[in-house]
Amino acid sequence: MENEKSPLTVGINQKMSVGELLLFAVQHLMGITFLLAVPGIIGAACGLTSADIGYMVQSCFITAGLVTILQSIFILKLPAVHGPTAVFMSAILTTGAAYGLGTAYGSMLIAGIVVAVLSIPIGNIGVIGKLTKILTSPLVFGTLMLIIGTQLAEIAIPGCFGTAGTAYYPWVNLLSAVITIVVAAGFMLFGKKGLMKRGALLWAIIVGTIFYAIFGHIDFSSVAQAKLVGLPKIMPYGFGVNVGVVILMLLAYLHSVSEALGMYSLIAGWDGQQVDEHRANGGIFGLAVGNIVGTLVGGCPTTTYPENVGIIRATGVGSRFATLVMGIIAILLGFFPKLGMLIAVIPSPVLNGATVILFGMIAFSGVQHLKDVEWDDMNVITAAVPYIIAIGCMFLPADFTAMLPSAVQSIVTQPMLVGIILLIILNLLNNTLLRPLFEKSEQ
Repeated sequence: MENEKSPLTVGINQKMSVGELLLFAVQHLMGITFLLAVPGIIGAACGLTSADIGYMVQSCFITAGLVTILQSIFILKLPAVHGPTAVFMSAILTTGAAYGLGTAYGSMLIAGIVVAVLSIPIGNIGVIGKLTKILTSPLVFGTLMLIIGTQLAEIAIPGCFGTAGTAYYPWVNLLSAVITIVVAAGFMLFGKKGLMKRGALLWAIIVGTIFYAIFGHIDFSSVAQAKLVGLPKIMPYGFGVNVGVVILMLLAYLHSVSEALGMYSLIAGWDGQQVDEHRANGGIFGLAVGNIVGTLVGGCPTTTYPENVGIIRATGVGSRFATLVMGIIAILLGFFPKLGMLIAVIPSPVLNGATVILFGMIAFSGVQHLKDVEWDDMNVITAAVPYIIAIGCMFLPADFTAMLPSAVQSIVTQPMLVGIILLIILNLLNNTLLRPLFEKSEQ
């Protein structure tokens, strides 16, 4: 790319004044609004206390800040802002609800270590970039996202009503959820480009919370009682490992990596730079290491945020030192429990209203991936059979599952795990082994 054609007025390696760095760092921080919703959504699904949700907010800030810092100063050296990803959030909340957050986080830690080892930027050791192309094909990943979105409906809709017998069930809860959905949709559809549109879920959650506070009640005593400064804890939810969950987390990592590599190449190209294999592996390694540390302290793994890439494109400021400062600020915010508790008191029905849109978007992001698939009979079978079987596992007779060994039960009762296993097996069987044979026989 010619320099005169670059959209950047401030280059990637260009330094700025302290005031400018702070200004653009805060702007980038405002672009990761999804971070504020993730802990509450996971907490509502997994039955966490307000204190646990508040702590997870802190951990997510620390994780996002650490990965962003590593990408700004390590081998990648690009202004790539990272934040919690919906794919990991979905994997955590569903497996956490089924097996406990200790198993979700323990399995995610193992997956992160595998990704880090496979991406070590030394010689030819880093091979993870090649694997992403194999295992995140539109057919496999698109169908998996459709399965995940369908499964998550079981969590989102009941949560909009609350629990029978509790205060504000069902109407205040339901109205709060509906208002949140309507406001989020309104900002997404009619909000002008920029923070209003990018922060649609955040603004909707704020409006829904205000409605709930007026017609219901929100207890802020936990915010007042929270410490001003708090340190991270190691594996705060415990530690466990499930092979099926590890596989799920590995696939989530592969998608995160694929998404990040695309953003890395885009940003680098604006400054006339290239992301070669060594640099790409360095970026993946930095992402994995930062996410491993974040997992250890209870955060949600990250990927690059298109919103922040949009900020770079709109402002023309591509300095990696601005994102470095943003990462430092994010980590500092992670040491203030009062901030986490303030977010943790958001009512569950409001968060579940936000998840209706979010989970629907997850499902239909799968549909968007599937539009790139050539739908011949072989691909239809590869996608259709895992989808129906995976969703059907939500309705297996209890007396049948009780007859199965506990290890088998832990897999067949989880649509995502069933879907992953069947998709990978059928895709390898049909498209890697059988398709070449059929094409050869037809010649």
